[in-house]
Amino acid sequence: MKYAEKAKEVFNTEIEAMQKVRDGIGLEFGRSVELILKALSAGGKIVITGIGKNLPIGHKMAATLSSTGSPSIVLHPIEALHGDLGVVCPNDVVIAMSYSGETEELLGLLPNLKRIGVPIIALTGVPGSSLARYSNETIPVTITREACPFNMAPTSSTTTTLAMGDALAIVLLEARGFRKEDFARLHPGGSIGRTLLLKARDIMRTGERIACLSQKASVKDAVLAMTKARSGSVAVVDDEERLLGIFTDGDLRRHVTDEVHIDQACVADYMTRNPITVCEDHLAVEVLHIYEAHNIDDLIVLDEQKRVCGVIDIQDLPKLKIM
Repeated sequence: MKYAEKAKEVFNTEIEAMQKVRDGIGLEFGRSVELILKALSAGGKIVITGIGKNLPIGHKMAATLSSTGSPSIVLHPIEALHGDLGVVCPNDVVIAMSYSGETEELLGLLPNLKRIGVPIIALTGVPGSSLARYSNETIPVTITREACPFNMAPTSSTTTTLAMGDALAIVLLEARGFRKEDFARLHPGGSIGRTLLLKARDIMRTGERIACLSQKASVKDAVLAMTKARSGSVAVVDDEERLLGIFTDGDLRRHVTDEVHIDQACVADYMTRNPITVCEDHLAVEVLHIYEAHNIDDLIVLDEQKRVCGVIDIQDLPKLKIM
């Protein structure tokens, strides 16, 4: 068997299923979003339920929704009938998942949810199923076939259901005005939290660790300043400490063969004018994006008056666990 080719067939089958489900998204999706927004604005939460392979899909959906500002939990339908139904409140909204829409354990839960009075949104491959009839809205995730050669193991169906959960999370994120700062607040740990919570002022070098010279300085002065600050660059400033340009050790290497007399050569003649800079209030994640987009090693930080107040060296970022 050609294993790689078989793997590609699985991808192709699931991609085809994703495209089919994507093209089938209609007005019922928007109405479902409105139901969820109404519940969340009333202080409710999203309760996701399903069984079998849908249960771990539900856990991932709930995690993504919660981390993007839409409080969500997972309710096992059997445990719900043995006491866990108490987590469901009248202001909540339920997302119930069953591809066939006829899962016995899930259908047994629905009348109890109706008694509580919560709206139910069905994610099912059969819009005419019992689950769909019980629900206030139905979002179809209908596929042509599973990637399984027997068309039995949930593969394409669970992938499309997971993608629909992601679609709901991102649409809700934007509809509720969720910001980077909110994301940082919910992700205080790890590199995500650090890049979103820290600002340029928190990670920049300051004081004696900045090499800073006037435009009248020589190239030799720049080399000595970089050596003293253990920096790969020097900021060239005017009399008011406003940035005029940057001179780097790369500039030195590029011009070392130009028969430059570093004692007499003026650093302003060899610096890069109008270099890329950031404000001290820039988030660390924005700093990362700049490094990813440009081939630079040092980034000058400016204050509100456009004066040099620090420098960020790319070599410091791994130590700060930002990259």
